[in-house]
Amino acid sequence: MGSDSLFFIIIAICLIMSAYFSATETAFLSLNRIRMKNMADKGNKRAALVLELEEKYDNLLSTILIGNNIVNILSSSLATILFVKMLGDAKGASVSTIVTTVLVLIFGEISPKSIAKESPDKFALFSAPIIAVLVKILTPVNFVFAQWKKLLSHIFKSEEEPGITEEELLTIVDEAQAGGGIGEDERVLIRSAIEFDELEAVDIYTPRIDIVGIPVDMPKDEIAKIFADTGYSRLPVYEENIDQIIGILYQKDFYNFIYRSDVTIRDSVRPVIFTPKNKKIDDLLRELQQKKLHIAVAMDEYGGTAGIITLEDILEELVGEIWDEHDKVETEIERISDNEYLVAGKTKVEKLFECLDREAEFEAAMQYHSESDIQEAYGWEFISERQYERYLELFRQGRKALDEHSPTVTELALSILNRIFQDIDRDCRQCEFEALSPEEQLAELKRAEESRQAWKQYIASLKEMVGSMTGKTNDHTESKNVATIHKEDAK
Repeated sequence: MGSDSLFFIIIAICLIMSAYFSATETAFLSLNRIRMKNMADKGNKRAALVLELEEKYDNLLSTILIGNNIVNILSSSLATILFVKMLGDAKGASVSTIVTTVLVLIFGEISPKSIAKESPDKFALFSAPIIAVLVKILTPVNFVFAQWKKLLSHIFKSEEEPGITEEELLTIVDEAQAGGGIGEDERVLIRSAIEFDELEAVDIYTPRIDIVGIPVDMPKDEIAKIFADTGYSRLPVYEENIDQIIGILYQKDFYNFIYRSDVTIRDSVRPVIFTPKNKKIDDLLRELQQKKLHIAVAMDEYGGTAGIITLEDILEELVGEIWDEHDKVETEIERISDNEYLVAGKTKVEKLFECLDREAEFEAAMQYHSESDIQEAYGWEFISERQYERYLELFRQGRKALDEHSPTVTELALSILNRIFQDIDRDCRQCEFEALSPEEQLAELKRAEESRQAWKQYIASLKEMVGSMTGKTNDHTESKNVATIHKEDAK
């Protein structure tokens, strides 16, 4: 075998090794770590080796780059010698550079990386034993590079990146569904489970207006009729009004122990959980499980009943709507035409935006946590719900005054406008104050108190000055006036 043939063989081997190193780099960058971990847990030794190499990626990368550069430089050097020998010094070097670059790009870089990208897990399993041996051989070199990396990390400090966020996990789930790994139903279930801890009781409760409850003194026949008409297995029991719920009456308890006996409703109700309406439903679920209860009462900020939450309501957030034989299937959002929808009044805004494919707008709206935030974003021309309710009450009062006293329309309008402007001004000043920091609020309160004290002192000094002037010029008159006042008081 001639020397030229040997050169060609060595160059071919170098190209094969370059392809191997390039493909290995791409495979380890693109492999599915979760799938590989599952294979390792099932006893696949190569998968365990892949995970071990991936955990020490710096050493792996150094080995791949060193090996790739060695074979590429060697192939380039041998090609240069071969072409110079064949074509001479003038043309040999140029032809060698062109040929070597094309061969390395096609067969050593682009093609193997494209193949490895299509099946990264398989190629990582194939290449792991070989690259593991090379990592051990190049351990001293990798140690040097590791120290160099530590030096660079001290010079160029970077913030530690967080782990997988919830948003990234949701994206992974969507990609898994798009790739056919999971079905649509599984995707919805997983997304619901991930987003479950974000929901509060207020997001899922049955509002107060829709609560079907019974007073504690209701006749038993009427209670039986409510159970029959609604199909409910449990009913809240209250005193006087729905804000005073004392417990839950179970249907089986009612028919087994109460209906045909002298046992009272009050003695038979079961306990109920009272919870703030902003409590997270995952915490509420655990509490219901621990206390072996099915219903909780959500309280508003005034201690009244805002709504009720059942165990079924919570589970529906995970698995979707649960219909039994007594439920009337309702369609909250019904499409009538391309631009028209029939929407039930109790439909959640989030669900409506999702149906209309406007989730981004909903998320943008949810960034505001208070009326002042909205007013800062949209200007003071925005009227809050609280202000609207007050202005509506002013209108009702104006109508009542008009019916009772019949003032002129102008007088009534001016009166209402004056109160509205006072209301807006008060709200503006309150919001401006709340926008200040705690230190600025204290300083503002101190300044206001100092201003009030200075004004009181000023008024007192004026009174004192006027009193002294009156005493000097007309003491008799003052005494006469005092006497007159006393006389009038006596009357």
